[in-house]
Amino acid sequence: MTDINTLSINTIRVLAADMVQAANSGHPGAPMGCAPMAHVLFTRFLTANPKNSKWLNRDRFVLSNGHGCALQYVLLHLMGYKVTLDDLKNFRQLGSNTPGHPENTHTDGIEVTTGPLGQGISNAVGMAIAERHLAATFNKPGFPVIDNTVYAIAGDGCLQEGVASEACSLAGHLQLGNLIVLYDSNGIQIDGSTKLGFTEDVLERYSSYGWQTLEVADGDNDLEGLTRAIEAARAETNRPTLIKVVTTIGFGAAKAGTEGVHGAPLGAESLAAVKALFDFDPAQKFSVSDAVYQLYGERAAEGARREEEWHALMAKYAQAHPELHSELVRRIEGRLPEGWEKALPRYTPEDKPVATRKLSETVINAIAGVVPELIGGSADLTGSNLTRWKGAVDFQPESTGLGNFAGRYLRYGVREHGMAAISNGIAAYGANIPFASTFLNFISYAAGATRLSALSHLQVLYIMTHDSIGLGEDGPTHQPIETMAMLRATPNYLNFRPADGNEVSAAYLAALRHSDRPSVLSLTRQNLPQLEGSSIESALLGGYNLHTYGSSSSSGAKIDLVIVGTGSETSLAVETAKLLASKHSLAVKVVSMPCLELFNAQSDEYRHSVLTPGVPSISVEALSTFGWHKYVHRPIGIDSFGASGPFDKLYKHFGLVPDVVAGKALKLIEYYKDRPVPTLDLEF
Repeated sequence: MTDINTLSINTIRVLAADMVQAANSGHPGAPMGCAPMAHVLFTRFLTANPKNSKWLNRDRFVLSNGHGCALQYVLLHLMGYKVTLDDLKNFRQLGSNTPGHPENTHTDGIEVTTGPLGQGISNAVGMAIAERHLAATFNKPGFPVIDNTVYAIAGDGCLQEGVASEACSLAGHLQLGNLIVLYDSNGIQIDGSTKLGFTEDVLERYSSYGWQTLEVADGDNDLEGLTRAIEAARAETNRPTLIKVVTTIGFGAAKAGTEGVHGAPLGAESLAAVKALFDFDPAQKFSVSDAVYQLYGERAAEGARREEEWHALMAKYAQAHPELHSELVRRIEGRLPEGWEKALPRYTPEDKPVATRKLSETVINAIAGVVPELIGGSADLTGSNLTRWKGAVDFQPESTGLGNFAGRYLRYGVREHGMAAISNGIAAYGANIPFASTFLNFISYAAGATRLSALSHLQVLYIMTHDSIGLGEDGPTHQPIETMAMLRATPNYLNFRPADGNEVSAAYLAALRHSDRPSVLSLTRQNLPQLEGSSIESALLGGYNLHTYGSSSSSGAKIDLVIVGTGSETSLAVETAKLLASKHSLAVKVVSMPCLELFNAQSDEYRHSVLTPGVPSISVEALSTFGWHKYVHRPIGIDSFGASGPFDKLYKHFGLVPDVVAGKALKLIEYYKDRPVPTLDLEF
C-alpha cells in the first residue's frame, strides 16, 4: 500500500501533467521534479491560512521558476485556497484563475507575479527585508508579532539571471536568516543540459555571498533529507540559506531528465504510462484521493490555528503597547497617516530656483517622519539622488555597526535591477511603501523588474534624477532620450516630470495615494524657477493651464497658440510664450503637463479645455517626441542621442531655447492660418 507522502507527491505530479495535457500548453517537467520538495515544505513547514491569504504574519512562498506554476496551483488547491479542481482543468485558458505564469492579481495565494526568471528569488529577498524591518520596528519582549519565514523555489535559469545575483549578494550582506531558497538543480534547461553553459559551483558562489549552503543529493526520494535541510536552514538565523536539491525533471515520464519534458505536454501515451507507474488509473483525469485532501487540510487547519494565536497575541499587544499596535494595524490596512499631506511644502514665484532633485530631498525630509512606512534607498548614488533624509538610519545588521534592521535607508550598491526587484518584494509583503533611486537613464537596467511593478499593481516609488540632457557633461551614455517614452508606454504607471516645487509635492502626493501602481518621479540636476500659476492641486490633474501670455490674457479672448511643457521645459515654454507675446503680439497659453497618465484619466471636457481644440499647439520636452502627436500638432524634442557639454550649451545645440522654439511655433501658426486645425486627444 502506498504511504500518504508518496501518494501526495505522485498526485501533484499527475495533476500537473493532466493540467498541461488538457491545456496542450505548459511546463510539466519542473512540477514533476519539484513535487517532493514542495510537498515537504507545504505539509511540514509552511505556516499560512488559506481562508485568509492576506494574514500579515503568514510565511511567504515564491515560485521563482514561474513556468512551473502548475505545481503551485496544485498546492494551492490541495491546501484549500480559492483554486478549484475546475480551475486546474482550465489551466492557461482566457479568463482562467490559473494563468500561464503566476499572477498575484489573479490567483488567491500567489504572493508575487513570476515567470521572468530571477525575479521571484529577488522578490523573496525584498520580502525578507520587509519582515526583518517590521520585526525590528514592532516586536517587543514577549510579543513576536512579526516572525515569519520567506521560502522560495528557484531553478537553474533563475540563478543564471543577473538580477538574482544582485539581490542574493545583498541578501548575504544583510544576513537575512529568514530567507530559505530551495534550488531545483535538475541540470536541464530549454536548450539542453546545463553543461552547455552553466558549469560553475553554485554553492560556492552563494557561500561567497555569505549564505549558508546545503545539499540534498536525492531530491526525488529523500524526504527526510529534505526535512533535515529545511530544519537546518530554519535554525540559521544570521544567514540566508540555499539548499541545492538534485532532482530529475519530469520524474516518471518517458523523457524524464531531458529538455523534451521541460515545456510541452507529455502526450497521451506517456501520460498514461506515468499514471500506471504511480498506481493511478490511466483512464481517470484530475484524480485526488480523500487521504491527500485530508493531509493538506490538516496543515491548513494548523495555519488557521496559528493565525488565531496571532490575533490573541495582538490583543495582548494592544494592551501592552497601544501606540505600536495602532500604528501596525494602520500599516497593515494600508491607510496613510491622518493629515500627512500637510507636511508637503508649497512654493510661490518669489521663491528661489531649485533643482527638482533638491526639491524632492526637501519633500523626503518633510514626510519621512510622518510616513514611517516609507523605506528605500539608492543604487550607490545617494549624494546625487538626494534620497537620504536627516536622521535616517541605514537598514543593516547590527553586527556591522552600520545601522540596524529598524533602519529605513537601504544601501543597494550598483544593483539597479536587483534594487527594483527587491522593492517589488517589499511592496508585496505589505505594511511598507518602498522607494528606489538612480539616474533616470539607468531605470533601463531595471526594466525587467519595473515592468512587473506595474503588472503586479505594486506601489513602488522610483525616484529618478538627472532626467535629461540637463545633466550636462556626462553625455549621451547618461542622458535619457527614449526612456520616458518607454515608461509612458507601459500600462499602469504614473510618470511624473515636475516643473517646480509645487509639482514635486504633487508628484509625491499622487504617488503615495495611488497604492495600486508604481510611480516614476523624473527630476532635474539643474535649477528651475518656481512658476506663476502652479499649484499642488492643479498638478494632481496631470496637466493644467499654467498661464496665458499676451493680448488674450483676459478670460474668453482668442488664443493663438498652446505650448505644452513638462519638467525643466515648462519654464522654457513660459519664456517662449513671453517672447511670442512681446515680439509678435500673440496670445499664448502655457500648459504644464507633469503626468500624462493622470491627465488621461480626466474627463473629455477637462482635457479639451486644457488642450483647446481649434488652436495650434506644440510641446517642448528634452526627450524623444514619441507619443506626443496624440496631444499636440508639433512636438519639439530630441530624437537623437544627446551629447557631452555644459547643459546650457546643450540646450542651445538641440534648439531648446526660446528663439528657436518660437520660430517653429510661428511656422506652425502660419501653416494653420488657412487650414482647419485638427482636434487631438479624442476618445470614442
